[in-house]
Amino acid sequence: MNRHVLSVLLENEPGALSRVVGLFSARGYNIETISAAPTEDPTVSRMTIVSIGNDELMEQIPKHLYRLIEGIKVVDLSEGEFSERELMLTKVHATGKDREEMVRLNDIFRGRIIDVTDKTFTIELTGQRSKLDGFLKAIDPALIMEVVRTGSCGIGRGERTLRL
Repeated sequence: MNRHVLSVLLENEPGALSRVVGLFSARGYNIETISAAPTEDPTVSRMTIVSIGNDELMEQIPKHLYRLIEGIKVVDLSEGEFSERELMLTKVHATGKDREEMVRLNDIFRGRIIDVTDKTFTIELTGQRSKLDGFLKAIDPALIMEVVRTGSCGIGRGERTLRL
């Protein structure tokens, strides 16, 4: 079982995301993370889908997607070099000595404290999944109030591009 990062371009229209998710669900494929947003062209959306499966299974997904949706392009970024990032917002208890520890961990992991109250910090981290997971492991679990993650976004390295 391999982790695959698929980049999908499709027309930005109602129901497109649900059709893609429905295709995965109907065939028993698991989606680990999915993120979607319009591109520089507001009529086109780009999705990044992370899924785990064998290579044969992952070869079938683009074929199913092409049959399901017109005007689509799919690339498995995992087949070449690519950059991948995820965004995480973490709200933590930050009082007394824990406040200093949160500032120290934020600095170590190169985060940004984006909200401060007398009892909490909200910390923004961007990076590879392993970095974000490492940050969460470094914090006392009792201090974590809430965690929100975007899921992965990926783009091919160098001259490798994805366009309709």
